[in-house]
Amino acid sequence: MPNKFLMLIAVMAFLGVTSCDSNRVYDTYKSVPNTWHKDSVVQFKFQAPDSINPYNLFVNLRNNNDYPFNNLYLIVEMDFPNGKVIKDTLQYRMAKPNGELLGTGFTDVKESKLWYKEGVVFSESGDYQIKIQQAMRENGKVNGVINLEGITEVGFRIEHPIEPKN
Repeated sequence: MPNKFLMLIAVMAFLGVTSCDSNRVYDTYKSVPNTWHKDSVVQFKFQAPDSINPYNLFVNLRNNNDYPFNNLYLIVEMDFPNGKVIKDTLQYRMAKPNGELLGTGFTDVKESKLWYKEGVVFSESGDYQIKIQQAMRENGKVNGVINLEGITEVGFRIEHPIEPKN
């Protein structure tokens, strides 16, 4: 009898955790080994969910206290099935002025959900690809940061827009 009770609790906890994220359509992370080299591109390939509905797109990051900057520059490229490419240079704030990392988490690892695009309709069916590359530079230096420390994982997320509550 106790085993059945524990199994029931485990199933309920699993359903509670997974059902809380009903907006998620695609959500994947890839590890960054030791440092994120400036030429290392993190890639995500996915099928268009549909060609009618709008979706919100996010870059997700996990970083730790080794991250040395208050901001982050990324180059994010979206490759469409027909060969069209959209490339954006994005800037995000990663820490408060006192150096405390932004993001969620109780340990020294913080998770940040960063807006990429809002209301995207995948009008072409087929495979899309997202490519994410760090583009950090130190103040007063021309060359970029070759090995960026502190980023442990890079993710990409597609979700249904949150419906406004009346």
